[in-house]
Amino acid sequence: MIATHVLEEALDRQSQRDGGLPHAYYKLLVFLYETPGHSMPASELAARLRYSPSRLTHSVTSMERSGWLSRSRSRTDRRVQNVTLTDAGTRLVRRVSPLQATEVRAVALSRLSEEQVGQLEALSSAIVAALDERGD
Repeated sequence: MIATHVLEEALDRQSQRDGGLPHAYYKLLVFLYETPGHSMPASELAARLRYSPSRLTHSVTSMERSGWLSRSRSRTDRRVQNVTLTDAGTRLVRRVSPLQATEVRAVALSRLSEEQVGQLEALSSAIVAALDERGD
């Protein structure tokens, strides 16, 4: 538990310093950045990020004010609200991501061997899969 907490704190400091946003917001932007079309229905985005609908609404509202995201109604189903990464959000992700990768290497991976990094990846994947199966 302490390892994940320390890493999350280090990444939050880095994203605040280099991007002016909390790490939780950065993760949401990256998720959309890596999604084809940089857009997704809000309900699907919340489910994939494991956010409650209210947490996603709060985050998107804040990031929309900053110009990093936009919201729009689906053309095919007016009940669906899409969240889309803006050009400003794309530029922010492209600027912060290399710095975030450097931070992860420095904080979490620099003292691990290649074999240990592989083991960490395998263990992390197994944990996420188990949590997904449970619906957590």
